[in-house]
Amino acid sequence: MAHYAILDENNKVIEVIVGIDENDINTLPDEFDSWETFYGNLKNKTCKRTSYNTILNTHKLNGIPFRGNYAGLGFTYDDVNDVFIPPKPYESWELNETIWGWNPPIPYPDDENMYEWNENTQTWDLIIS
Repeated sequence: MAHYAILDENNKVIEVIVGIDENDINTLPDEFDSWETFYGNLKNKTCKRTSYNTILNTHKLNGIPFRGNYAGLGFTYDDVNDVFIPPKPYESWELNETIWGWNPPIPYPDDENMYEWNENTQTWDLIIS
């Protein structure tokens, strides 16, 4: 079993489907060179395989990370770096190209409390202590 992201004309993920693993070429119709091509043709869109086990450029089962992140609705596919990037949570956050995720301008506090980002004040606000 494999997962595939269906992209719109701006490389935004509009759908994620379950399909046949890229390594299973025995059932691939002859006119297609990959399952990405097959599903892309079926949907009349660009299709890219995505790994359910890859989050923030780390494979959760200690394998090799694939395309930065598991694609979700609203993610962007960066075709230059061949990665999926999650939506930017706040305007002030910067893309970290090591993990293909977003970093706040100020690191999350390292204590036992819970915080939420306040974009207006550019600070972490305590929500549970």
